[in-house]
Amino acid sequence: MKRSATPFNYSEFLRLSLLVVFIVTSIIIAGTTLFANPIPASPFANHMVLQRNMEVPVWGTADAGEKVTVRFAKQVKSATADAAGKWMVRLGKLQAGGPFELLIQGNSAVKLEDVYVGEVWLCSGQSNMDMTVAREDRYWCGVYNEAAEVASANYPLIRVFDVEFAPSEEILGQVKGKWESCSHETVGHFSAAAYFFARELFQQYKVPIGLITTAYGASTAEAWVSKKTLEADPVYTNLLQEYERKKMIYDTSVIARSKYDADIQKWTKDAAVAASAKKDPPRSPRNPDPKKDQHSPYVMYNGMVYPLIPYAIRGALWYQGESNIPSKNIYDKIMETLVTSWRQEWGQGPFPFIYVQLANYGKKADSVPAQGGGTHEVRQKQLKNLSIPNTAMVVAIDNADDAKDIHPKNKQQIGHRLALAARGLVYKEKIVYSGPLYKSMKKGNGSILLSFDHVDGGLVAKDGSLKGFALAGKDKKFVWANAEIINETVRVSAPGITDPEAVRYAWGDNPPVNFYNKADLPAAPFRTDDW
Repeated sequence: MKRSATPFNYSEFLRLSLLVVFIVTSIIIAGTTLFANPIPASPFANHMVLQRNMEVPVWGTADAGEKVTVRFAKQVKSATADAAGKWMVRLGKLQAGGPFELLIQGNSAVKLEDVYVGEVWLCSGQSNMDMTVAREDRYWCGVYNEAAEVASANYPLIRVFDVEFAPSEEILGQVKGKWESCSHETVGHFSAAAYFFARELFQQYKVPIGLITTAYGASTAEAWVSKKTLEADPVYTNLLQEYERKKMIYDTSVIARSKYDADIQKWTKDAAVAASAKKDPPRSPRNPDPKKDQHSPYVMYNGMVYPLIPYAIRGALWYQGESNIPSKNIYDKIMETLVTSWRQEWGQGPFPFIYVQLANYGKKADSVPAQGGGTHEVRQKQLKNLSIPNTAMVVAIDNADDAKDIHPKNKQQIGHRLALAARGLVYKEKIVYSGPLYKSMKKGNGSILLSFDHVDGGLVAKDGSLKGFALAGKDKKFVWANAEIINETVRVSAPGITDPEAVRYAWGDNPPVNFYNKADLPAAPFRTDDW
């Protein structure tokens, strides 16, 4: 018997269709919620270097309540994501080596490959830290012997994570960047000072070296300090109030925002034309938004430091100071705040902090004795910062052959001196790692006798007699002085000054200098007075 056809019920069809859509949608939503990958923090990626011989935090995000397990080098550590979805484990002390895999297992897995364990250094500051080995598309970059340095760069166990520029009014959870191995194809865009530092450490210790570079041109020191830390000290009230004033002006200025938008559109077209002609792009217009300005308090910290904390590091390198000449009177205070707060936030104790004193810059200051200058005032504050425990300072007063260039190209010298400081201060080699540092003075017989620390091997006057010393009597008027090395001291005198009061050495933006120790390390500029 022929079966009769069932009449089509449109209403029932629509109901079932909607039910299917609902079920499928629910499955998709449930899948993305219940089976989302745990996400590691941004420094954890393929090709990274982890710090040896200390606890290594590994952290990231997942679903609230999700159990996350990290497996690395025979260690297994687990944690449960908190209500905000944050988790962290701490690996025990690791031995140098690799390559390894790091597996992060939650409701699904993330596998990181080509991971090494060695020495990790955080490298920060302004343009002289940001300055790269090769010129590429930035006219002020490129070191001496650039082509040879690029061609010879074959150090696959030197790895660099370069943080992209991201100033922020709000604290960010992630940074943009990637780990790259050093080769002639990649080294051109590595920080030159950091690379030459790493190269020497690698050659000395034969362990993987990881560099996390987070630096940007013209940034002030206070831009790299947290808002909470700055607000806790009344010394910084004026800096914070000025920033608030700038934000208010910008937020109420339609003209400034419209002009910037137009300038960016024009620059984008001009840059494309330059690229097609294989020329340098024009300088990009400055963003008038103070929240995107590397001079503003805490914005660099929020976007380019906080997301890195507490990635395990051996220590920090710092090259900055030019942009703080307007606030030179409190520069030592700002730097002490930065170092102290970073150490507290990293939770590793007083990790080593090695910084570069500002190089010579500007017109040669050889006509007026001890004439001072803004650059040198910052240098004096940097010298004072050696009172911070576990710090070292690289003197660069002789670094610029062309003192009209605020970006000296001899970054090989800076990297070497940074490495010497690390080898002596951090890795405890019995080497000379600093030039002479003024210690004390003794007046008598119409002269002043100066004593120094770091005279190891003896004191040296390069190219003849000592230069750059000035002497003053009670009238506080400095004149060029005669200076002679006597064993491990320097005697300073000057015709017409029978009762000297004070000595200054290399006191100026670009003063004459030739005072070294036998390790070929220059003496730091100094003054014995507080006038």
